[in-house]
Amino acid sequence: MTSRESASSDITPEVLLRAYACGIFPMAESADDPTLFWVEPEMRGVIPLDGFRVASRLARTVRSDAFTVTVNTAFKAVIAGCAAPQPGRDDTWINKRIRDLYIGLHELGHCHSVEVWENDDLVGGLYGVSLGRAFFGESMFHRARDASKVALVHLVARMIAGGFALLDTQYVTEHLRSFGAVEIPRRRYTALLEKAIRGEADFLKLPVDHPISGERALAIIADRE
Repeated sequence: MTSRESASSDITPEVLLRAYACGIFPMAESADDPTLFWVEPEMRGVIPLDGFRVASRLARTVRSDAFTVTVNTAFKAVIAGCAAPQPGRDDTWINKRIRDLYIGLHELGHCHSVEVWENDDLVGGLYGVSLGRAFFGESMFHRARDASKVALVHLVARMIAGGFALLDTQYVTEHLRSFGAVEIPRRRYTALLEKAIRGEADFLKLPVDHPISGERALAIIADRE
């Protein structure tokens, strides 16, 4: 289900949070299109935190700490990376209004980024919205092999440590399916969402002033029960 609105409509970060609480989110046709439309998929992608899977090869990469992973240190750069063309994807739905809105949410403490670095180069990352015990993954990117996957592993470890209950991926791709992502009907999603947003979680429960090792992230995921 989609609902279009005029480019002049006054969507604020606060309005955006209320939309997430209702199960809808904004998109644009392209990075150059100034208009937005609301989306409420019939089938919603989620990754059950108790069913999150890390392939053995990826676990070795995470454990090796070949990448350094930080949180909320380069939010604007992560959005720019997600908006940039990538192999197999010439255009994205992230336009200027999207960027401004999520930067506003970040300034309010409701939007977070996970950055993946190789030496001093930003080579991958993701960002998303936190509300109650729900985290809504928005987009991810990579410029080095496995960089976005490493970001997702660290995100899930942080969510588990912080007491989150719902990881919303909006849609399911083969890439996400390999981690355990599934599609659920809107009614079931709404029930999970309503329960999650009534609770409290702490995205910053793990330190943000220094990187968390891959070994620790994997241990948190392994001990989630």
